[in-house]
Amino acid sequence: MKVISGKRMCAILERKGWLLARIAGSHHIYMRQDSTVRLTVPVHGNHDLKRGLQRALMKFVGISEKDL
Repeated sequence: MKVISGKRMCAILERKGWLLARIAGSHHIYMRQDSTVRLTVPVHGNHDLKRGLQRALMKFVGISEKDL
């Protein structure tokens, strides 16, 4: 799996309809209008996300490898 940065994941989430609710330090918190679910994405410069976190976010949002 290609590992991406937190900034790139934020851009993908916004394309998929997630809205940036707030920023707490270096963590961007996303929500959707039709849901109470919150997604937290750590944005530490251009550092890559950990594989497990990236996989979990991709699975929850419905992102495949080709969307990266």
